[in-house]
Amino acid sequence: MAHLFQVGAGSGGMPVLDVLVRDDRVTRVTLVEPDVYKPHNVVRHLFPPSAVGRFKGELAAEWVRERRPDIEVRVMACDLLDPKVQADLADAVAAADLGVCAADNEPAKYHFDALMRTAGKPWTLGEVLSGGIGGFVHRFVPGGPCYGCVASHLQRSVTVDASKPPDYSAPGGPVEEATVPAPMAAIHAVAGLHGVLTLDLLADPAADPGFTTLLLSLKRVDGVFPEAFRPFKFRIPRAADCLICRPPPSPSPAGSSEDLDVALDQALARLGDA
Repeated sequence: MAHLFQVGAGSGGMPVLDVLVRDDRVTRVTLVEPDVYKPHNVVRHLFPPSAVGRFKGELAAEWVRERRPDIEVRVMACDLLDPKVQADLADAVAAADLGVCAADNEPAKYHFDALMRTAGKPWTLGEVLSGGIGGFVHRFVPGGPCYGCVASHLQRSVTVDASKPPDYSAPGGPVEEATVPAPMAAIHAVAGLHGVLTLDLLADPAADPGFTTLLLSLKRVDGVFPEAFRPFKFRIPRAADCLICRPPPSPSPAGSSEDLDVALDQALARLGDA
């Protein structure tokens, strides 16, 4: 009887969701997905061309119910970063047993991590490298390293194409990522690993698989992967100096803030006399 909280029902999120909801232990799903299914999604997605124009969350819910009529599915068609829905998201995470992140942008991954850590819930993340040359699957548990610890430790972006020159015509506008889309086969290979690791975490959150991150190479790339189809295991510790998850500083002694204000005033006064 497990409640799954997942963000993302795209080309990588749907294969993971499909694998997970086929497990009888998953009886409830809360899915965050605001995007609309578009024509360019068809080539790498489970949904048919006839579904173009509909919300991915609705399509995902139908997909799940067709295979598991008994499962409870709630779709939140909202942006994970929208300030107006943070209370609802926090409540959903608090009620869940396990989190699955299939987001494809860094702000969402960091925010998902914050939601999970605040609620003290385990979660997993899958990442496909540009061009489908390989992918990462990460496992996070309460008290372990946060996404910031892992992201700062690993090189998760690989240049496989020539970057376009930056466009300065719209300051503050969106930045286009110079990546090569991964083929559906590579996406499903990483999604399969993501599903396996998630079900393993669901079975026993306290079990130690011997790694924090699993990397699988799918292609040989000079200077990146010496050979294809090779797994790499990383045990990434929690960074003591991580600005995201390090313990908060001890409370200051009474009166110290006043002493600091006095010292600041004195320093400013000396600058005025110089």
